Amino acid sequence: MNRLVETFLPTIRGNFKMLAYPSANAEMPHLALVSENFNNIFTPAVRLHSECLTGDLFGSVRCDCGEQLAYALEFINEKGGVLIYLRQEGRGIGLVNKMKAYNLQDKGLNTVDANLHLGLKADAREYDIAIQILKDLEITKLNLMTNNPEKLLAFERSGIEIENRIPVIIPPRTENLGYLTVKRDLMGHLLHL
Repeated sequence: MNRLVETFLPTIRGNFKMLAYPSANAEMPHLALVSENFNNIFTPAVRLHSECLTGDLFGSVRCDCGEQLAYALEFINEKGGVLIYLRQEGRGIGLVNKMKAYNLQDKGLNTVDANLHLGLKADAREYDIAIQILKDLEITKLNLMTNNPEKLLAFERSGIEIENRIPVIIPPRTENLGYLTVKRDLMGHLLHL
């Protein structure tokens, strides 16, 4: 796995080393944000976070993505670890298709059915690149910050051990309760609502 560049990134959530890795779109690389207190001798906290422009940047409350990102960065800054930012917008369907799915959701479809109605997968994300990035960072054991069982499965034959799962619990809002319920009931996310 070739690192394209790395730099120091001070943020309101802490100071990080930011590393860029190749993606399908050369202008939009995958990123790793490594906390200042990261030490791969100890078991680091790791979050695999798929890009969500609407939630991460604009603060959309249709989802809990932006709040998960903020929580993960604060946790990783405090405990030591890495956030992998994967360029997989809209569960891998891209921003335009995600916006089309939003329109279908506004007409009554849930998030899974909207994607399927568009002829897309309910979740098209892949985590192999994240595992390659973690191996580049020489991480062999981690505490995975996730509610998504698919992320847990991605590590089964990776050679990287999950010591603990750290739930990422964001209180539901009126606007995203249905979305979170679908994630729990149809996608198996480990959520208690």
